[in-house]
Amino acid sequence: IVQMCWSRFTLFWLPLGRIPSFLRGSLLRLGPGLFEVGSEPFLHLFDGQAMIHKFDFNNGQVTYLRKFVKTDAYVRAMVEKRVVITEFGTIAYPDPCKNIFSRFFSYFKGVEITDNCLVNVYPIGEDFYAVTETNYMTKVNVDTLETLKKVDMCDYVNINGVTAHPHIEPDGTVYNIGNCMGKGASLAYNIVRIPPTQKDKSDPIEKSRVVVQFPSAERFKPSYVHSFGMTENHFVFVETPVKINLLKFLGAWSVRGTNYMDCFESDEEKGTWLHLAKKDPGEYIDLKFRTSSMGLFHHINCYEDQGFVVVDLCAWKGYEFVYNYLWLANLRADWEEVKKNALIAPQPEVRRYVLPLDPYKEEQGKNLVSLPYTTATAVMGADDTIWLEPEVLFSGPRQAFEFPQINYKKNNGKNYTYAYALGLNNFIPDRICKLNVKTKETWVWQEPESYPSEPIFVQTPDGVDEDDGVLLTVVVAPSAVRPTYMLILNAKDLSEIARAEVDIITPVTFHGMYKP
Repeated sequence: IVQMCWSRFTLFWLPLGRIPSFLRGSLLRLGPGLFEVGSEPFLHLFDGQAMIHKFDFNNGQVTYLRKFVKTDAYVRAMVEKRVVITEFGTIAYPDPCKNIFSRFFSYFKGVEITDNCLVNVYPIGEDFYAVTETNYMTKVNVDTLETLKKVDMCDYVNINGVTAHPHIEPDGTVYNIGNCMGKGASLAYNIVRIPPTQKDKSDPIEKSRVVVQFPSAERFKPSYVHSFGMTENHFVFVETPVKINLLKFLGAWSVRGTNYMDCFESDEEKGTWLHLAKKDPGEYIDLKFRTSSMGLFHHINCYEDQGFVVVDLCAWKGYEFVYNYLWLANLRADWEEVKKNALIAPQPEVRRYVLPLDPYKEEQGKNLVSLPYTTATAVMGADDTIWLEPEVLFSGPRQAFEFPQINYKKNNGKNYTYAYALGLNNFIPDRICKLNVKTKETWVWQEPESYPSEPIFVQTPDGVDEDDGVLLTVVVAPSAVRPTYMLILNAKDLSEIARAEVDIITPVTFHGMYKP
């Protein structure tokens, strides 16, 4: 499923089964589509050049279109036939054909940040943007998949980069988070608000503003942030022990040849801090919530209940950075070697943490959590630090419940019951999962030698129940006659409704959305 893919075309897909009539829209997916340029390979899963995919549903038929996103990283690589901009795990070196003086001066041009937007796509106002985790976003035409323009968020707000997992309110307001330079020349994390579509048709990004700031546990080492939580009234930020050494990033990048992965470091003693802030008006809540070291990429959902904030996460035990195990050489190894690597990697589990908004109503040393349906605990110590222990909602050896999705429009930030996810077996995606977070009941769709993508939930128009809808996932089956198919599952029980097959293999995708 990790391969080079150059094709740009529209393809008609033959459906097997009946495509639900209410599916009249587009599934948009982002991921890497090119893993080598000339004779130079990209080395990490997050280095491949961005490709956007679109699956159109109309009158019971499915059509497919894909194109590379024409970022600066991609265009320059195509022109010079080499890796020009350093990616997550691949270093770009100066052109060896240039003379020694031009190479010397190129060392002092500063850090050239990649705009390879291969992680996600989401709407801002009436526009759509392909994104990664740097300060750059790329505006795309979701009808034609043409690249329109590059946007630098640093032009509008104090931010070094933003995540690829914003939260979007029903009116179109977008919230996101990223690290920044805060007060006293120390690092912090800003929540940025981008307003919805403007009446005067002006660009909402131009009206972006910071609504609240979280402090950093370390002055020059921000935590890696992939997502954050949002309830109806609060923001939730989890500060893990996976840190970015900014001094190394800024000082050693050009001179020695350093990639992003070289700048990460982890320390088990740092533990994990959970932070809360009020949403409107934005105000940091100065409570010290702490738990054991863990890695985190994806929040499932957060909500408020009876004076508590419930936080459900896809956690990885320990302090080691999981991306250390996503080098392409590891993923392309034979199955026994893949399992051997996964055996020593951090182990995944779905966790529920409960944060009391009023921790002083009970004396020190007692469990502050009084919600009857969870075993998660919160205990205040003598230094006013509140130690959190989670309830485990799902756990299996080397079996991850990842890339989670919920009925977002109906339940984001609210008490909910169901989560859907991509099941990873030793880091290899081989199933679709559904979890009842209240009863811990699970459902699984799985077929031999089939590798699905993140499932996207689409609600039935007249649906009443939270899980009235379908899941859309793109499955790669390399040994099949038609090695790729769009799979539509009933969200109730993960039974198959229909599939649309195609004669080519599509490259792996990370995240995406359904556009009605």
